[in-house]
Amino acid sequence: MTLKALGLNCTLAPSPKPSSSQKLLDQLFDALKKRDVETESVRLVDLDIKPGVSHDEGGGDEWPKVRERIMASDILVMVTPIWVGQPSSIAKRVLERLDAILGDIGDDGRYPTFGKVAMVGVVGNEDGAHHVSAELYQGLADFGFTIPAGSSAYWVGEAMGSTNYIDLKETPENVGKAIETLASNAAHLAGLLKASNYPAPLKGG
Repeated sequence: MTLKALGLNCTLAPSPKPSSSQKLLDQLFDALKKRDVETESVRLVDLDIKPGVSHDEGGGDEWPKVRERIMASDILVMVTPIWVGQPSSIAKRVLERLDAILGDIGDDGRYPTFGKVAMVGVVGNEDGAHHVSAELYQGLADFGFTIPAGSSAYWVGEAMGSTNYIDLKETPENVGKAIETLASNAAHLAGLLKASNYPAPLKGG
C-alpha cells in the first residue's frame, strides 16, 4: 500500500530564496520516505492563492490545483515560520481556503478529508512554536484531518537572534527525534486509515 504526502511550505520567501521552512519540510520528507511514503511539495508564496473561503475564487486563482493535490494525498504536511508569534499569513490563508471543505460534508456526515493525516512543522527565531502548532492543528482537525500522537516538529532560536534554522550545521538532537517520531506516527496512522477509514457517524434520534 503506497502512501502519498503533500508538503505545503508556508514561507514568505519566494523561490529561489533560501527557506528554513523548506529545510524542515525536507527533513520531515526524508523521515517519511524511510516509511515508504511518496512525497512532493509546493512553495505557496510562488502561486497566486486568492483570499476567500471557496474552492475557486476565480481570476487566475491557483488554489484549485493545490486542493486537488491535497485531496490526492494521504498526509498533509504544513511547515510555517513564526511571525510575531503567529503562523505566517500564507499558513493562515491555507486554513481559510480549506474552510470550503465544510461545504462538502456528505449526507452521511463524512468529510472528504476523513482518512487524511496532518503534520505540522514550525521554525522561527522567537518563542511561539506551541501556539502556532495549536492554531494549525486545531484548524486542520476542524476540517477533517487526523492528528498523529506526539509533538509537532519545531525549532526556535534565540529571541531577536540572527541565526535561522537553515544556518544550523547540525540538526539538534531533540529536533531530530521529534521529526522521526512525527513521521513514524503519521505514516502509521495514515496506513491504518487508508486500510480502514472512519465509519459514517450515527444519525441522532
